[in-house]
Amino acid sequence: MSSPVSADQRSVASEALEEGLGHQFGDPGLLEIALTHRSWCAEHEASSNERLEFLGDAVLGFAVAERVYRDHPGLPEGQLALIRAAVVSTLALADVARSIPLGEAIRLGRGESSTGGDDKDSILADALEAVVAAVYLDGGLAAVRTVVDRLFSDLLVDSAVDPGLHDFKTRLQELAARLSDPPPRYVLTDDGPDHDKRFHAVVEVAGRSYGPATGTSRKRAEQSAAQLAWNALEYLTPVEAGTPTTGQEST
Repeated sequence: MSSPVSADQRSVASEALEEGLGHQFGDPGLLEIALTHRSWCAEHEASSNERLEFLGDAVLGFAVAERVYRDHPGLPEGQLALIRAAVVSTLALADVARSIPLGEAIRLGRGESSTGGDDKDSILADALEAVVAAVYLDGGLAAVRTVVDRLFSDLLVDSAVDPGLHDFKTRLQELAARLSDPPPRYVLTDDGPDHDKRFHAVVEVAGRSYGPATGTSRKRAEQSAAQLAWNALEYLTPVEAGTPTTGQEST
């Protein structure tokens, strides 16, 4: 459980964040908005980071795509896309955000603070995208490229070793095709308040059901369910995989 931080603590955290980014803001107000979650705005009069998140998603995607394109002149488009997708995934962005550390600087409402919002993957990933947008507005693409080089270099190298390694939905679909089975079918449910919603996915493939797997977004829940199924089916023969079961594989 997180406890609310004071303005002084947040100021120190913001300075540490600038150091981690390798970018000192000429307009500190941009960084402040980038670090303001909508749960804070529900309790205070302020602008949330959602517009910056929208911009940052595009800016970061471009900067990473440009870096991947330059680093791997021999790779086809499909492989380049898989590397980019791995680098800008929610889990990857959240891990990068923790390395700065960004969570200590985010402004959260009391509800999010009390439930550990400063360490939630979705909040961290969204905030990092917003921060990248703030860097872009403050210093242009050159500043964004510097941040990407500083924070994402290791991840870019690792993701290029086995592109698509963490895309279990694609891997499961390919596995189902090899087993001559229909494409996987996902069944989704959700619960919880809008600011803290949880999604639950069950995937049906090869005559079996796997899940439910839970995530903070539909995409993450489906990826987790696909991973459960892929781990179970990877080494089965078509005959073994097609044998129905009476129950569900679940987490």
